[in-house]
Amino acid sequence: MSAAPQPPITVSSLDLARLERLLELPAYRDQDAAQRLGDELIRANILPPSQMPPDVVTMNSRVTFIEEISGKEHELTLVYPKDASNAENRVSVLAPIGAALLGLSIGQSIDWNTPDGRPLRVRVATIQYQPEASGDLSL
Repeated sequence: MSAAPQPPITVSSLDLARLERLLELPAYRDQDAAQRLGDELIRANILPPSQMPPDVVTMNSRVTFIEEISGKEHELTLVYPKDASNAENRVSVLAPIGAALLGLSIGQSIDWNTPDGRPLRVRVATIQYQPEASGDLSL
């Protein structure tokens, strides 16, 4: 599989500020996942939360995505590391799939690698809940 160009991503200014603080913490600073997330944030289009389109994956969004290589469909909530829970399908933004999904719009695909180097291509299918669209900006 050849890597497609990375799609444009959009991140709210509130999520950006919170994620930048997270990435500065010693516990995360030197992690590969944190560095990759930082790279994604650098290329992101930043918007105020009130202007965030409702079809964009933001922090605390509940999203359905398709692994295009396997065809498997998954649902998860994208959360900060402290809120991650496998039992509740709450996936950290520092997990490879979490960092890959942040900022994508419905219908967009992105190529990403798992920590063991396995390629992923994920496509956002639906967003069941987005805090900005619901007016829940305190999350």
